[in-house]
Amino acid sequence: MPLDAYAEVLEVLQLTPWNGRPQHEDNPEGAVRRWKFGASQAGQVVYLILEEEQEVHLLLVQWWG
Repeated sequence: MPLDAYAEVLEVLQLTPWNGRPQHEDNPEGAVRRWKFGASQAGQVVYLILEEEQEVHLLLVQWWG
């Protein structure tokens, strides 16, 4: 179920947000990251890491299903 996969992503982002792929491959250390999820990687979350504030801000959630 897509919502279960999305909930798992949110749990992971709380602990290890830097494990996501960079939004732009030419900026591998960038704070804007993406994480694909769900069956066939049909979902994607794009997020911003604010390290000093210890915050993760969701910028975009997409589901192609």
